[in-house]
Amino acid sequence: MSGLTLGLIALAVTMFLLVMRIHIGVTMLVGGALCYLAVNDGDFNALWFTLNNLAYSRLSNYDLAVIPLFVLMGQFATHGGLSKGIFRCAAAFVGHLRGGLGMSAIGACAGFGAICGSSLATSATMSHVALPELRRHHYSGRLATATVAAGGTLGILIPPSVPLIIYAVLTQESIAKLFVAAVIPGILAVIGYMIVLRIMVARDEDTIDVIEKASASERLRAFVRVLPVIGVFLVVIVGIYGGWANPTEAASIGAAACGILAVLQGGMRWAGMRTSLLGTAETTAMIFLVLLGADLLNSGLALTQMPTELATRVSESGLAPMIVLAAILVLYLLLGCVMDSLAMILLTIPIFYPLIIGLDFYGLDASEKSIWFGILALMVVEIGLITPPLGMNLFIVQKAAGDVPFSETARGVLPFLASDLVRIVLLALFPIISLGLLSL
Repeated sequence: MSGLTLGLIALAVTMFLLVMRIHIGVTMLVGGALCYLAVNDGDFNALWFTLNNLAYSRLSNYDLAVIPLFVLMGQFATHGGLSKGIFRCAAAFVGHLRGGLGMSAIGACAGFGAICGSSLATSATMSHVALPELRRHHYSGRLATATVAAGGTLGILIPPSVPLIIYAVLTQESIAKLFVAAVIPGILAVIGYMIVLRIMVARDEDTIDVIEKASASERLRAFVRVLPVIGVFLVVIVGIYGGWANPTEAASIGAAACGILAVLQGGMRWAGMRTSLLGTAETTAMIFLVLLGADLLNSGLALTQMPTELATRVSESGLAPMIVLAAILVLYLLLGCVMDSLAMILLTIPIFYPLIIGLDFYGLDASEKSIWFGILALMVVEIGLITPPLGMNLFIVQKAAGDVPFSETARGVLPFLASDLVRIVLLALFPIISLGLLSL
């Protein structure tokens, strides 16, 4: 049996276990173990030796310390009530426009995502902050829930982003460069969502969302209130890329700053602190288990030579690089219907990454292709969060709304998905969108 066949069988078993609702970390451990046992004729010694070494080398990696710190930063932001100030600031500036309240929700999602790094946390938090206001101003259940669900995806696109950190760890890419490369696509996502919302509100004459225009002094007060949040974002991003702090140090500063803001502005007390710390521990443990499973699966696939053989066959097939890229992106869209974002990144990057690096795209060097593809993959993974039937953001927002059927929320996000597809096509055709800031 060829290595390619063994690798495909291991992936098929992994996908079957995922369909059976087995945890992604466990499924990848099983898939990697099958590869080792198949290649070594059922000898468990090689498997135990590899698993022991992988666990130590992965979990003792200093770079991974950035993950719990950014998770803690997001927990403080979520439980410290920082989202309310961001939403009120956005409403003070654009709330008086037609569709302005929905735009405020999207802008607040982007601002909260800049200090949270989690789409699910952004959706859950903004559901409690923005949904009541949207419904009070006669937004339909479909439009209100779809707006918050789509806006929630900005939590992983606007840096800092945990999936981008995972991508950087898997590909040995610079976290700082990936964060900077995500800024322009993130801004385009915000603009695209606001345009879609404006069109949808204009078509719905029953939506009366215009609120009284805030005075200059009210806008100033609202802006001053969120200045510390903006400062945290700038310290983290500028600090990392400016070179005066590595990602772990910048994340430490950001987490401490968010904790202080949560206490001073959000009124967080010991109960909220305990919840934040426990949530960080649980999320970090889950991510590290998934990383360990991905390491074993990737190591097993490398042992079968499946990724190398697949890359060679694709390069010798004569297919145009853009056709290969399009096929990968379509596969991501399909996987997004049934898998979560972290699972897609960990399961597919070790297979797709060598394919992309081995092809020629616009004369880009290996580092540029790595960053460009990382942002593309992140954007497609982002779509998976609002793609029926298993888009996690849809479930979170629909549960928070209570009286809106899931089918209504799913239909409501379709225009936002169209905006996402346009943005992906633009980024695929014009890599300068993500690489432009890096060239400066």
